[in-house]
Amino acid sequence: MKWIYSLGTVLFETLLPLLSFLSPKLKTFRQGREFLFQNLAQFRKNYPGKLIWFHVASLGEYEQAKPVIASLKEKMPDSLVLVSFFSPSGYIPASKKKQENVDYISYLPIDTAANARRFLDLVNPNLVFFVKYDLWYHFLSETKSKGIPLYLIAAAFRQEQPYFKRKGFFRNMIFYFNHIFTSNHQSIDLLSGIGYSNHTLAGDTRFDRVSQNALAPKSFPEVESWKGNSDVIVLGSIWEEDMELLIPLIQSKPEYKWIIAPHDIQTPHMNSWASAIPQKSLFYSKWDQSEKSQVLFIDNIGMLSSLYQYAKISYVGGAFGEGLHNILEPLGFQVPVFFGKVKRISKFPESEEAIQRGCGFSVKDKEELAREFELLERPENHQNAVKAAKKWVDSQVGAANRITDLVIKSSLNER
Repeated sequence: MKWIYSLGTVLFETLLPLLSFLSPKLKTFRQGREFLFQNLAQFRKNYPGKLIWFHVASLGEYEQAKPVIASLKEKMPDSLVLVSFFSPSGYIPASKKKQENVDYISYLPIDTAANARRFLDLVNPNLVFFVKYDLWYHFLSETKSKGIPLYLIAAAFRQEQPYFKRKGFFRNMIFYFNHIFTSNHQSIDLLSGIGYSNHTLAGDTRFDRVSQNALAPKSFPEVESWKGNSDVIVLGSIWEEDMELLIPLIQSKPEYKWIIAPHDIQTPHMNSWASAIPQKSLFYSKWDQSEKSQVLFIDNIGMLSSLYQYAKISYVGGAFGEGLHNILEPLGFQVPVFFGKVKRISKFPESEEAIQRGCGFSVKDKEELAREFELLERPENHQNAVKAAKKWVDSQVGAANRITDLVIKSSLNER
């Protein structure tokens, strides 16, 4: 299997210039990596100190890494932090502005043995962290062979993953890690089942992130003024499939004000959504704040995670399509959250736990959404859901410190 994988990655790298002519996504993927090694070499020439490398797939995993990065920067202030992304959808927005506690952002080279050696020789990290699931054989193998401490954080494994089906190529990657920090008990059980014992149930670092965000959210005075004394429902990361349920609800509840933030702000559907809603709708980017409306469409990036502070109830989209978005963001503000029926609960275990704890509500169609929404409108039910959200978030905060304390302790013991 190893030689098949190695041959495949080399062939992909060789054919990428040709393939990029056939796919705009692959063109972006290739162009972003053109001067990767030259830029890395220049960075390390300018900043040759101790360095901690984090690898993430995209923005979601980066959010999980942020609390750990912040904690390490506080405890190891002399160390540089480099974050690598696999996906352009993560790298591009992150690279456009200065990232707190991060000294350099890079793409991850294609996972060939030669690229892994070259990357690690240039970066020369003292600690390496991979986040959640984006595991690359040659980078892990080379890191291990160099004796660099290697950690996996926010791990959330599933039984159907190849690591747990048979011994060999994929399972070997698990054993390259010095320690694995999981976000749930299931992952601990799966790791123990294959004989891997260097694991700790640290919790989900996203709780640290959403808790920090709720303590110091971005302020939007214009939204606060628009809200006034009205109750607001925030609909976040919305897809077309979600709006099939939500438009009838909005139509039936004119007493609320509604904030709608689509998953894709370029979607052509926003105008048709606005036309289907009888209440007056405005778009944030063209908003004349003297105009009154019941519905505000957010067609800007970077606002949603803080907009939940204005919500009484929320809905998070994606479950009917590619996958449920982050329901922990509204829960961090103690805002009960609705979402669609999740197809694969094992991929989104937080959805099931939110339901069990009484602060998350899964709905399969518009009729069920209408029924569940009216139940949650009852003051006692709403108050219970708010308390459940607070209790859950408070119980989970601290994962980042649990991780960094153990990592630093291990580093001291190895000296």
